[in-house]
Amino acid sequence: MLDKKKQFSEKQIKEDVKTDETKIEIERDTNSQQSLENEVEEKTENIDEYESRIEELTTENERLRDQLLRKAAEFENYKRRTEIETSNFLKYAGEFVVTQILPVYDDIRRSLEHADSKNNESFKKGIEIVYEKFSRILKEIGVTKIEAKGKDFDFNLHEALMQKEVDDIPPHTVIEEIEPGYMYKDKVIRHTKVIVSQASSVNAEDNSETQKDANE
Repeated sequence: MLDKKKQFSEKQIKEDVKTDETKIEIERDTNSQQSLENEVEEKTENIDEYESRIEELTTENERLRDQLLRKAAEFENYKRRTEIETSNFLKYAGEFVVTQILPVYDDIRRSLEHADSKNNESFKKGIEIVYEKFSRILKEIGVTKIEAKGKDFDFNLHEALMQKEVDDIPPHTVIEEIEPGYMYKDKVIRHTKVIVSQASSVNAEDNSETQKDANE
């Protein structure tokens, strides 16, 4: 009887131990699964943070790229503008000197125009030589006279001092040159002072009547 009880007790103990081991194993599996789930959740949160950070860095990268492109464009514009300004400075470096000597050139021309060829032939000849040399020098450095008389008035080239009624010349035509104008290379350094034609009052009235008849 005692042997049977002993055997039962040992068997029960073994079963209890086995049950406890099973419980421990289940608990271990449960804890392991929970730990794994926590780890997965943590990894997922980290991924979300990384993705958010990547998005921020991408946005910042685009902003810096756009800023760099704008700065590069601004620099190119500045470089181009500086090159043009430098080129123009070198091109028109002599403009100041030219504008200072033009009045002297005009005085020589006027003296030549008013010289009495009969009584001052030698004087006139001397002025002609000086004037021709002066003209040649101006031409060589890029100074040219603006043609005005008979041309249509152009405010880019001419300065109208007055208007005059003329019957046989179209309006806005340069009919007289008061003071010559000049260009230095491709730049106007002095406008030609001129008198410009305008339609006579008689012609204006005739044109008005003609227009009135046409409208009727």
